[in-house]
Amino acid sequence: MAYPTDLTEQQWHLIAHHFEAAHGRGRPPKHDKRLIVNAMLYLTKSGCQWRMLPTDFPPWQTVYDHFSRWNKQGVWERALDELTRAHRRQRKKVAAKLWHR
Repeated sequence: MAYPTDLTEQQWHLIAHHFEAAHGRGRPPKHDKRLIVNAMLYLTKSGCQWRMLPTDFPPWQTVYDHFSRWNKQGVWERALDELTRAHRRQRKKVAAKLWHR
């Protein structure tokens, strides 16, 4: 199921590299990182409790574990900074087009 809080393809493409394992060792991940990020965005926007996360997302414990780890590593700040920069660039392009009409 898709939620309004889900990242678009373009947004995910910009930040996906922040959420991938740096070393590439170990077993393959059980859950898609984009789905985990979307679960976190859903939690943030809806304000629901971790244990009330809809079942079409990975288990809440998995989502919480990733959130905690990424938060401690500064992953969120880097990813959100990148999205903010992309948004500002887009706004400048739109403003420039409107200005030159």
